[in-house]
Amino acid sequence: MLSQADDLLTEIHSIADLLAPLADPLFETVTAFKDWTINDVLRHLHVWNHAAFLSYAQPEDFQAFMARVQNSGKAGQSMRDVEREASDGLGGQALVRRWVAYAGEMCSAMRTADPAKRVKWAGPDMSVRSSVSARLMETWAHGQEIYDVLGVERHSGEHIRNIVVLGYNTYGWTFRNRRLAVPEPTPGLRLISPTGEAWTYGDIQGEELVSGSAEAFCQVVTQVRNIADTSLEVRGANARAWMAIAQCFAGPPNDPPGPGTRRIADRQVPAR
Repeated sequence: MLSQADDLLTEIHSIADLLAPLADPLFETVTAFKDWTINDVLRHLHVWNHAAFLSYAQPEDFQAFMARVQNSGKAGQSMRDVEREASDGLGGQALVRRWVAYAGEMCSAMRTADPAKRVKWAGPDMSVRSSVSARLMETWAHGQEIYDVLGVERHSGEHIRNIVVLGYNTYGWTFRNRRLAVPEPTPGLRLISPTGEAWTYGDIQGEELVSGSAEAFCQVVTQVRNIADTSLEVRGANARAWMAIAQCFAGPPNDPPGPGTRRIADRQVPAR
């Protein structure tokens, strides 16, 4: 059984529950992520869930979808335009229902998939396990801007361990993606899970170490917080260099948000 499929669905339901009280007009609230609205975030997550499932179940349709995405710029469309079109223009609670229902079907099908099967993606090929973990990572990361703009403090579950593993495994990628030499040794991790369990990776007795909250580590590697806005403790030149530019997601190099720019809003958005 692919436990990551259940973890992904758990995260999706958590965000859907958060959004349940919101009236449809409030889904046009602009978040701190590139001025995307809540609707933009949900369309993005829904469409790329669909793409991930196509890459597993219908590879030819996935290639056709990617060709459409690549040609959209020539037609003067932005990615947000493509995602709105692919979501049938839905917004608000109707979009939430579509997103949750499709995710349920996708996760049910992928729960029994061969975790090692290779699938295509916008970047390098990956295993099915990595594909579903990446969907969880992106859902959790984009969920943060929704929690932030609604003024709600997030309380993550143990399933963020998947993101910790992804963050740790992409240490080298962070540097290679920027055409930088990968500094050795890889720092160790000593993190505290949401329930207080100790999670350790690599050499935690060495001179290179990142320690603190697992949730804070996930925030940094997904670039939803600047390292300066967390309580993580960083020891060693390699660890400091990593945390300054950490990026666990595919695509061109992205800089983390500036200190203080991504945070929980001072006031909650009214539900109605």
